[in-house]
Amino acid sequence: MIENINWYPGHMKKTRELIKENLKAVDCVVEIVDSRIPVSSRNPIIDELIGGKRRIIVLGKADLADEKENAKWKEFFETFAEEKNLAKVLVLNLQSGENIKQLLKTLEAEQTRRNAEKSVPRPLRLMIVGVPNVGKSSLINRLTGKRSAVTGDKPGVTKGKQWLTLDNGMQLLDTPGVLWPKFEDPNVGLNLAFCGSIKDDILGVQDLGYELIRVLGETYPSLLQERYKLDEIAGTPIENMDAIAVKRGFLLSGKRIDYERTGRTVLDEFRGGKIGKITLEKL
Repeated sequence: MIENINWYPGHMKKTRELIKENLKAVDCVVEIVDSRIPVSSRNPIIDELIGGKRRIIVLGKADLADEKENAKWKEFFETFAEEKNLAKVLVLNLQSGENIKQLLKTLEAEQTRRNAEKSVPRPLRLMIVGVPNVGKSSLINRLTGKRSAVTGDKPGVTKGKQWLTLDNGMQLLDTPGVLWPKFEDPNVGLNLAFCGSIKDDILGVQDLGYELIRVLGETYPSLLQERYKLDEIAGTPIENMDAIAVKRGFLLSGKRIDYERTGRTVLDEFRGGKIGKITLEKL
């Protein structure tokens, strides 16, 4: 297994400071996590920073994850509602916009709650937080109804904070994705890398693709076999990687395996949902 992931760039520290500085200005925090890795994509620094601030948890990229697992994770997070001052847990498909109306209704309820508690009514102010490439920009575009934020399938697309105004007058603060300096569990780093929250060149697509094939061979062997038309799932990840390369014709001169291309293909097809609906962290 890949260990000692060294990736923490300087802008992560700046993002942490940005969140801390602007927290007093917002009424509610919308925290997005990746439905495929609900634990690994929850930054522990966020809990520390926002404390008891009112919160909504969004399980994003739900269309790429196992539906049964989505329901289990929603129920799991709801058990912490009182402790985390949690307003709602929502499962959203940000690509299709499915269930986005539920989020808008939740925000309207928070607006009513806020005005009832404060002497001076004003539009609700929100902050959206999450790890890189978790879907923050896609959510913002759904809420605003336009392409207000740039989206991409690689981390680091959002470079700085930006305030946006929704049609209902609510104000929304987008922040760049933020990770944390050290992973106690190497599996957390791998899961984030699989889902594109850590840049591929940190670990290398060849090694990362190998690790993903290893994990899928253990957890979703039938999907891996079906997608790449393998005769069987072999006993080792390298055998499966070689078989995928041969099936796809990813060969170099002398019939050598093109591991770089094979790794890239498996990563891209996993991230695009082409291998199937996969949840890497299960309850």
